[in-house]
Amino acid sequence: MAKSVLTMLFITSLSVALTAGEVAPRKRLHSVKEVMGQVSKMQDKNVSMVDNFKHMFKDGKVSGQFKTMYAGYKQKESGVANDYATAIGGILKYELAEFNGFNAGVAVYTSHDIPLASGKNEVHNDELSSSKGEYTTIGEAYINYMHKNFNFRAGRQQLDTPLADSDDTRMIQNSFEAYVASYKLSGFNLMAGRINNWQGIDADLDKGWSAIVKNGINFAGVSYDDVYELNTWFYNFTDTTNAIYFDTGINYPLTKSVNLHAMVQLLKEDELSSSGYDADVYGGMLEFIFSGLGVNFAYNSCDASHGNKFYLGAGGGSLFTSMDTMTIDVIAIDRKAQAIVSGMSYNYDNFNLLYAYGNFFGGKDSLNIKAHIREQDIGLEYNVNDEFIVSGVYVIEEDRQSSAKTANDWNRAQVMLHYNF
Repeated sequence: MAKSVLTMLFITSLSVALTAGEVAPRKRLHSVKEVMGQVSKMQDKNVSMVDNFKHMFKDGKVSGQFKTMYAGYKQKESGVANDYATAIGGILKYELAEFNGFNAGVAVYTSHDIPLASGKNEVHNDELSSSKGEYTTIGEAYINYMHKNFNFRAGRQQLDTPLADSDDTRMIQNSFEAYVASYKLSGFNLMAGRINNWQGIDADLDKGWSAIVKNGINFAGVSYDDVYELNTWFYNFTDTTNAIYFDTGINYPLTKSVNLHAMVQLLKEDELSSSGYDADVYGGMLEFIFSGLGVNFAYNSCDASHGNKFYLGAGGGSLFTSMDTMTIDVIAIDRKAQAIVSGMSYNYDNFNLLYAYGNFFGGKDSLNIKAHIREQDIGLEYNVNDEFIVSGVYVIEEDRQSSAKTANDWNRAQVMLHYNF
């Protein structure tokens, strides 16, 4: 039955995508986490095309991002110290011009704590620059080949797929050692590849480059993004789980000032090598945009009962209910879990405001224990110009299941300035 429904949804979404109109509204993001990451995302620059090898270097481009960030936690659990750090860093990238379809690029990612504005030992926040207070790596180093609508990239690179994404919400974003081929056809983007290693905020900065799973990830997918949206992906997390991800929906202008954004998603995981990662996830979201005001509602349900767990992938931004910090996999262990997130966003001139309220419920596990975590995100962004952005977020997380304060009771503040060049 589930396979029949998935097939019908795929055929339906494919047919409506093929008949999509020529004019599409501005792209909408699918979760609070995606919105947070988009604020500091460095935009790719088009490379020049040259007619000889020498000009590949002469016409190469330097680009990058300067970033500084403060982030601190006010802990409510007894005996746990508050922590904070302030870091400075960014990305410096050099990309060769294109010759006969070939070019290459390299980028350094770096972040260093400012000692006078950062805590030490137990009051040090290590999510910005690792526990050592510094982090530098070759975040990108790739060779690229393009021919018409075909592209192949090998090496360290950025990826943004449902279960492997950059998650640019702190100082160091995720990047991947991978081989990726893509092809564009009539508005569709087909992609397939293999990921061996990764680094970044979700990979643990203290580890640097490391394996996501023991023997790498194989993946393939097709996406379409216009008035109608479609994603269908398969991931083989070797020795861990096979995952099928699907979403479809519409971003449609009802009137000149009112847009409708509605999506559904499915994610099915089947464990490999008795890993325990075996879960079924369903979700939906509904958003109305009235000029600069957006009102949205998102829901996810996850069944990881009978001793199983849910694997959210490398990055964690795919589910509609993923927030700045909290995602449903945290409580979807040996139980069924649900997440409900509602929020509002407002854009006025160069200001963007965001408020999101999420409840994450876990049913009884095999020990008869329930879970309930609540998170609130309050975000503010000021776009000084296309290159310079100032943003901040305040996060309130509460363990609503426990009468005593736990590791899930804290407030988090983050302020960031970044400049793209």
